[in-house]
Amino acid sequence: MSVEERPVIFDDKSELPKVFVGGRKSKLALVQTQHVAAMLKKVHPEYSFPVLGLTTLGDQVQTKPLYSFDGKALWTKELETLLLEKVPGFDQQDIIVHSLKDMPTVLPEGCELGAILTREDPRDALVMAAGSPYKTLADLPAGSVVGTSSIRRSAQLKKSYPGLVYESVRGNVGTRLSKLDDPETPYKCLILAAAGLKRLDLGDRITGYLQKPDMLHAVGQGALGLEIRKGDEKTKKILEAIYDKESTLCCLAERAVMRTLEGGCSVPIGVETKYEDGKLTLDAIVVSVEGTEFVECTQVRAVEENWEAEQLGKDVAEQLVKDGAKKILDAIHLENIK
Repeated sequence: MSVEERPVIFDDKSELPKVFVGGRKSKLALVQTQHVAAMLKKVHPEYSFPVLGLTTLGDQVQTKPLYSFDGKALWTKELETLLLEKVPGFDQQDIIVHSLKDMPTVLPEGCELGAILTREDPRDALVMAAGSPYKTLADLPAGSVVGTSSIRRSAQLKKSYPGLVYESVRGNVGTRLSKLDDPETPYKCLILAAAGLKRLDLGDRITGYLQKPDMLHAVGQGALGLEIRKGDEKTKKILEAIYDKESTLCCLAERAVMRTLEGGCSVPIGVETKYEDGKLTLDAIVVSVEGTEFVECTQVRAVEENWEAEQLGKDVAEQLVKDGAKKILDAIHLENIK
């Protein structure tokens, strides 16, 4: 890692004790990291929270579709290095802010998930090109091109809308929207995370929302996960004031599904959770790349503790495997190796 990467740094130069907060360098990631730092400053005015924005591999390689990577640490590895090591030219980070959907379910040795914050809207959003007369996917003519970099999204939509064409579109949110609105590109619409659009004050671009039965969202989508050094009790204590129980239980259950299925963010696993009156409802689906095969499972259980949520996720995953999910995932992994 080199200082030539020119990280973005926001530091108030305060004389207060510093707790370093790092994240990716993209516009959305910086908005999220600064939001976390502001939340922490509000509840812990006795500390300063300098923010670092760093480029990761996922940011650097914009020409390949996401499913062509193994998906395990595409957006996190460089930041985790700064969490675990003292790298010349950089301050060692104490907290790394992730979009939880990009955070591997098995973390490197020495790292742990310190907190999950209140979740934004976890749904996927449909964004039509500027001036488009269409309002839903069902309105689009056969052969229309839908832009999405997610195999989870394209696989589920192929199941419901096999007459549309699904093509990868990479870049940050602003870049993708520019591609959509450019009449020289083939895209009629994009599928993006609603949470990212709203955090960037781009909610007015949302044409509609995708949900069951057409789409289950990504594991952890809409939530921010804060990664810390394992055993760093001081930082963990600092984070207690901003953690959210409901979001934590829902997301831990979802992450347990993916961990048990040994999936990364590049496999078509969709989930939907709801926590109400002490009961957690978890719905999960595994879909073949072409949308022709799928296995779905729903379970409801009384949940109060983190381990209970994780057990629910594990049980749902094991039921999916019994019903045929392993065959679908094995075929996807085999295809990725070719």
